[in-house]
Amino acid sequence: MRAVVQTVGRASVTVDGEVVGAIGNGLLVLLGVTHTDTAETAQTMARKVHELRILDGERSAADTDAPILLVSQFTLYGDARKGRRPSWTAAAPAEVAEPLVTAVVDALRQRGATVETGRFRAHMLVESLNIGPQTLLLDL
Repeated sequence: MRAVVQTVGRASVTVDGEVVGAIGNGLLVLLGVTHTDTAETAQTMARKVHELRILDGERSAADTDAPILLVSQFTLYGDARKGRRPSWTAAAPAEVAEPLVTAVVDALRQRGATVETGRFRAHMLVESLNIGPQTLLLDL
């Protein structure tokens, strides 16, 4: 599992002209799933994101109750090392990825996090106002 985590002043996801998820100060998480990921990986990623100390004063979303906008992003596993057309073979197929993305969201909510999401398999417009900017790559 791979996540790009950004500190944001605000972020939103729009699908077909409808805002389906939006947050104020918090974390924008782009999440990719690969073939070897499991429910345990999802739990670990949720804990890592929730407890990641990248907010003001080296605090986490768990410390501050900062909201999280989580967006599924299979393209995080794109491989463009050979040529100009990325290969997506490292990305898990939708049937595998969708339940694991849902598992991360559920695990975050079980930890008390406020989580908004995009829409799986939809063409999404993701907007964000980055703070810092701080962007981290988490690879599990």
